[in-house]
Amino acid sequence: MSYSACRQKNLSVMRLLQPVFFLVLLQLGSAEARKGWRGGRGSSSQPRRAQQPLSNRDRGDAGVEESFSLDFTPVEGNMDNFMTQVKNLAQSLYPCSAQKLDDDMKLHFLENTSVTCNDGTPAGYYMKESKGSKRWLIFLEGGWYCFSKENCDSRYDTMKRLMSSAEWSHTKTGTGILSPQPEENPHWWNANMVFIPYCSSDVWSGASSKSDKSDYAFMGALIIKEVVKELLMKGLDNAKVVLLAGSSAGGTGVLLNVDRVAEQLDEMGHHGIQVRGLSDSGWFLDNKQYRRTDCIDTISCAPTEAIKKGIKYWNGVVPERCKQLFKDGEEWNCFFGYKIYSTLKSPVFVVQWLFDEAQLTVDNIHLTGQPVQEGQWIYIQNLGRELRNTLKDVPAMFAPACLSHEVITRSYWMDIQVKGTSLPRALHCWDRSLHENSKNNKNPPKGCPVHLIDSCPWPHCNPTCPTIRDQFTGQEMNVIQFLMHMGFDVQKMARQQGMEPSKLLGMLSSGS
Repeated sequence: MSYSACRQKNLSVMRLLQPVFFLVLLQLGSAEARKGWRGGRGSSSQPRRAQQPLSNRDRGDAGVEESFSLDFTPVEGNMDNFMTQVKNLAQSLYPCSAQKLDDDMKLHFLENTSVTCNDGTPAGYYMKESKGSKRWLIFLEGGWYCFSKENCDSRYDTMKRLMSSAEWSHTKTGTGILSPQPEENPHWWNANMVFIPYCSSDVWSGASSKSDKSDYAFMGALIIKEVVKELLMKGLDNAKVVLLAGSSAGGTGVLLNVDRVAEQLDEMGHHGIQVRGLSDSGWFLDNKQYRRTDCIDTISCAPTEAIKKGIKYWNGVVPERCKQLFKDGEEWNCFFGYKIYSTLKSPVFVVQWLFDEAQLTVDNIHLTGQPVQEGQWIYIQNLGRELRNTLKDVPAMFAPACLSHEVITRSYWMDIQVKGTSLPRALHCWDRSLHENSKNNKNPPKGCPVHLIDSCPWPHCNPTCPTIRDQFTGQEMNVIQFLMHMGFDVQKMARQQGMEPSKLLGMLSSGS
């Protein structure tokens, strides 16, 4: 919400409170009259207390209700104090003053300077406190990885921010699920927000420091552990719910670290904190590439080969329960969601595009604006089917049939729907179901789905998918234009589906 819009809402609140002022003035007048009438008898009126707590807007949060109450007791003879309370009430509903300053997350470098980014600069985190809230959202940033000195050197030259804290800004504005605005983030807007920048290039798994033998430190797993330790001194010890979220490499990092965070809190005596995970666009497949290429850099290397090389280079650590499923030297399997998911103790909600752009990139399907070949088109469709199959036993998930990558921190994250349910709504339903389970009520809330996956078979067959633009013209494309652009053969596909081409086009237009 803009500052001016926020101010306008404050004025609306003040207008709503005008009748209260009128009643108070009447009360004040009648009180003065009673004082005059009783004055001759030496009596004084007794204070009357009528507190009316006004809670923040009901956003359906399973978290703490935060309220601001008006005390009418001291009104008589103390109008200034009452007006101050009214002003505070309006600002508690729509806090405009210094809004930008208060809404931004502020940078904190780790006190333990031995836990560092790749280049030895201190790791850290951005934080925005929410006074009174017992819910914490800790977000792991994504940004690929590097797995050899050569491609780490190249990464440092081109993406230094992902390997060093030297140029980090002092503040960060949260968007999507990190936004403090209820209009953009209806169910988590009032949580304590923590954003951990990705500067370890190790999918949040590394545990090795910089040394004479190694030009880089890989300390992703240790950074998370150290951040949690520091947050305990800043209010996390009073938390009821901790949601460890992340996108892309950060989404995979959630799968690798969510149980470790839960165990860390438990070992430190904080047994009542519920730790949950939210993995966005981190559910990769170890499938065969469309066209095999040598494993030289991050983009060309098959996922399996890259992780095999990386886990050795990073001294990567994986959860013990997953590690036990595989032979020594095969711990790389735990980086793939469908292999680690069944070993997790903590509840995890999975968000995954069925046609993930990063997955297609490492599979050597490059959609550069040229129509795809028939073999590529078949490969893309098979990828959607494979991903759908790996997700079928995940109880809490949201999987739209879109060609995209990452979503939970995007400003449009509320617009995407699967079967009529938005992602924020699905996450809220998941929150509610976990809350009900904690009360031994095993029945999920009615009309509140948490297992949502598109059944249509093509990229962007869901009409709520993010906008796609032609890479050369910059023009927006609708579903039919996009599919035609990719070389989609309407006649052939209609025959395969046993229907008339006009009917197929109509279904695509409506998103059926």
